[in-house]
Amino acid sequence: MELGVIGFVVAGLLVGFIVGMTGVGGGSLMTPILLWFGVNPAAAVGTDLLYAAITKAGGVWVHQKNRNIDWSITGWLALGSVPAAGLTLWVLSGLHSDPEVLNAIIKQSLGVVLVLTALAVLFKMPLLAFAARLSGPTPRLSPRGLNVLTVVVGGVLGAIVTLTSIGAGALGTVALFFLYPLLSTRRLVGTEIAHAVPLTLVAGLGHAGMGNMDWTILAYLLVGSLPGIYLGSNLAGKVPDTVLRPCMAVMLAAIGYKLI
Repeated sequence: MELGVIGFVVAGLLVGFIVGMTGVGGGSLMTPILLWFGVNPAAAVGTDLLYAAITKAGGVWVHQKNRNIDWSITGWLALGSVPAAGLTLWVLSGLHSDPEVLNAIIKQSLGVVLVLTALAVLFKMPLLAFAARLSGPTPRLSPRGLNVLTVVVGGVLGAIVTLTSIGAGALGTVALFFLYPLLSTRRLVGTEIAHAVPLTLVAGLGHAGMGNMDWTILAYLLVGSLPGIYLGSNLAGKVPDTVLRPCMAVMLAAIGYKLI
């Protein structure tokens, strides 16, 4: 048990370090790590969701202090994601009586979303350049149409994140770049982090209500992640992105392929 405790603390430290240094990789790394430790898929997702909500809450404070959050966009995203999270939890609760089916669905979904996340991480810059070209000199959508599309994207993210605990970072940020290509990168990242907190909190509490939670493991992960995020944030930008991004993408794709 003592070695297990150390392992969870070290896992929290490493994931926190990577998230602090790159801004992505929390759920896409932590959930597979928990599976590797033998935690069942449903409990791994539930534990990681609350882990994300707590750690990203600190990020919201920092980004708000630096005025990096567009609360209007956050609100429209949450309008779609929070109800979608509730609906997904309701569907999962119907499968809770058959843990094998529930775990199989979550495991397969994890694999697919990990591969998609790997592609988003690897091709982030080309995708952002494409989004910038699409923006053109005038807005592509009316404000009302853009708000509706933001709610729809929030709904898709809400379902994916609730089912797998993955996607709020890499997939969410790339989606926002397509919707709001003229918004600065720091405000898009801050906005997505702010949106991730209520989404992961609602989804995490819903999983906890179904028993898909290990509170002891959550505490150990947080013990490691807090100093890890601090160290990683201080090293952000010192390791070339051209080195970090391909390594992370290959790792995520390999894990996703294995789960599928």
